[in-house]
Amino acid sequence: MTLPQKLDRILVRVEELRHALNTAEGAQVGAIARELSDLDPLVEKVTTFRAAERARDEAEAMLGDPEMKELAEAEYLEFKDLIPRLEREIRLLLAPRDMADERSAILEVRPAAGGDEAALFAAELFGAYQRYAQRQGWRFEILEYDEGDLGGVKGATASIEGRGVFAKLKFESGVHRVQRVPATESQGRIHTSTVTVAVLPEAEEVDVQINEADLRIDTYRASGAGGQHVNKTDSAVRITHLPTGTVVAMQEEKSQHKNRAKAMKVLRARIFDAERARLAGARAADRKGQVGSGDRSERIRTYNFPQGRVTDHRIGLTLHKIDRVMLGEFDEVIEALVAEDEAARLAADAE
Repeated sequence: MTLPQKLDRILVRVEELRHALNTAEGAQVGAIARELSDLDPLVEKVTTFRAAERARDEAEAMLGDPEMKELAEAEYLEFKDLIPRLEREIRLLLAPRDMADERSAILEVRPAAGGDEAALFAAELFGAYQRYAQRQGWRFEILEYDEGDLGGVKGATASIEGRGVFAKLKFESGVHRVQRVPATESQGRIHTSTVTVAVLPEAEEVDVQINEADLRIDTYRASGAGGQHVNKTDSAVRITHLPTGTVVAMQEEKSQHKNRAKAMKVLRARIFDAERARLAGARAADRKGQVGSGDRSERIRTYNFPQGRVTDHRIGLTLHKIDRVMLGEFDEVIEALVAEDEAARLAADAE
């Protein structure tokens, strides 16, 4: 089917939905409204595309008029350049995409190989993502922050809320390698450490049906910072999903109820992500497939502080601005990864 034929079918479908909405009742109204809302960006783009085609044709027809030639030529060239860009954007909207892209996300950052230095970099990277989220206007809520020695973290988890969060951050999943001279290194030797990052699409209760009977919930006294109250009450919560063996522990809040709610949020995201991976035929159907083993050789990105560079090994991109990246300026890397993904989707759709 040609592109014009596809666009005609979409416009016909939109008219059918609008007509059906006038007579729909109950749950049908919501379902039709959602489908129309999903099609809105595509319809808007198609409308602009076809208007540009008409304007180009009209300008081309006026090229033979000596009085209108100069104006017509400028308009013709303008629309001739615009139409291919609009067509690419339409093809992207038509190409198969991850239905979770528009969702909020759960971010997990944990030290892997490298001891205290890995824990320190995990804390720095988590902070960089927090600053990036703030720059995007997203809501960043820390769910867990298990502080370690020397200012590092044993693990940190956050909920990042906003439209399209997962679409941008999903490419951050994997092993991040850091090369630098640790503050504790007296000989000035460069050490290599690794940190694992997992980005999971946030799941709603309707996405994942969790039976209370399938949960084992343990409460215990929280450790670490939090004041006297933390140590005197069983506020920490550990939830085990027995069918999958998924375990989530939470102790950030002084309230057991709040810790349980946060733990359930992460649990749903992990189970949802594992099911998505299974349905997609991925090799690993749980977080291990995404996070990796933490081995130094298994990496998606390297942060080399002595050279001031950040290299993403998947697309061969190197930026000599590590200080800006650690301030949360991931835009250039993420945009390049998104562009690579778009090109791959367009190529797959053309096959």
